[in-house]
Amino acid sequence: MDGAPDNTPYRVALTGGIASGKSVVAHMFAELGVPVIDTDVIAREVVQPGEAALDEIRERFGERVVDAAGGLDRARLRKLVFADEGSRLDLEAILHPRIGSETRRQAAAAGGDYQIIVVPLLTGSALLEFVDRVLVVDCEENTQIGRLLARDAESVAQARRILAAQASRDERLAIADDVIGNDGSLEDVRRQVNALDADYRRLAGRRHDGPG
Repeated sequence: MDGAPDNTPYRVALTGGIASGKSVVAHMFAELGVPVIDTDVIAREVVQPGEAALDEIRERFGERVVDAAGGLDRARLRKLVFADEGSRLDLEAILHPRIGSETRRQAAAAGGDYQIIVVPLLTGSALLEFVDRVLVVDCEENTQIGRLLARDAESVAQARRILAAQASRDERLAIADDVIGNDGSLEDVRRQVNALDADYRRLAGRRHDGPG
């Protein structure tokens, strides 16, 4: 999506299935001085007590998804929405417009030659039109399940339900401009990140300098 020369940062969406290693990759880019906007972090911010989104979630799903301190019980809500397609769509209708708006606001303020915007659910998202390039962190499904079991103490059945509710591996790869394979070592991932950082800085420079 190269255009006329301007100072708008080149924007790269970083996506991948749950437990694919997005956070690890995002952290590596941040260590290289790249601004990182993480929609998972924004998603947690917009449902803090006092935010309108939490009130809408409580109205839709009831007090069972609110903990004793008045905050969102994320684990209980996750089980509800991954067990029922309608509930998941209702939650997305509450959250996604707010997440998109805040993501754009943070990106406008973040600067940098290029930015990494972490969007786990990029397939079908309006943010797909906001970015210049898509980077997918990819790994085998069994790797994802193993990481989920170790990280969140999920059952295998629940882990498979979560994977089934997301875009498929093929769907993610279909929108990818670049892919980082994350079935190997951290050193291998870092090598891939460093190579892409050089590519993205070149692409950003091309935009800022203009065609020709």
